[in-house]
Amino acid sequence: MATSLDLLYSQIDVYPTFSPPSTATEPAAAVHSPQLNGLLSELISSQDRQTALLEELVANITNAQRRKILELGMWKRSNPELAEYCKKAAKKLERIQTDLLSTITEEIESNSDVLFDSEFGLNEFVGRYGTKFLQLNSLLQILAQLGNAPDIQITTQEVRRSR
Repeated sequence: MATSLDLLYSQIDVYPTFSPPSTATEPAAAVHSPQLNGLLSELISSQDRQTALLEELVANITNAQRRKILELGMWKRSNPELAEYCKKAAKKLERIQTDLLSTITEEIESNSDVLFDSEFGLNEFVGRYGTKFLQLNSLLQILAQLGNAPDIQITTQEVRRSR
């Protein structure tokens, strides 16, 4: 009768089903050389395709970023006063965002038990601060991008390349 320990600790003997001939003078890899070469060729071909796709992806991302910078530069060049107002407004909104963030963290610190224990308390907190913070962050990002657009000299080649 087998005990639970016998079932837990069992022994399995494993024997190889294939043993290479003892008279072989070449290594085992050399016997499978055509198959191995085919697999390695497929692997290299696959890596070449992946590399080409990654290069194309990097080129697309770079072009998109270049277009965005070019468009922001053209906008700033067309609206220099508005760009300066955007820059000043972004600095003021950063202070407002910092104050709001301070208020949010103080509220979390002082009312963490209510926020963790009550779904109503958490919903009320998110309702009070969530939308306001997200909208403020969105405005800040837009104003900062417009106000800090690079000053660039635009050539006709760059305009053609961005299309």
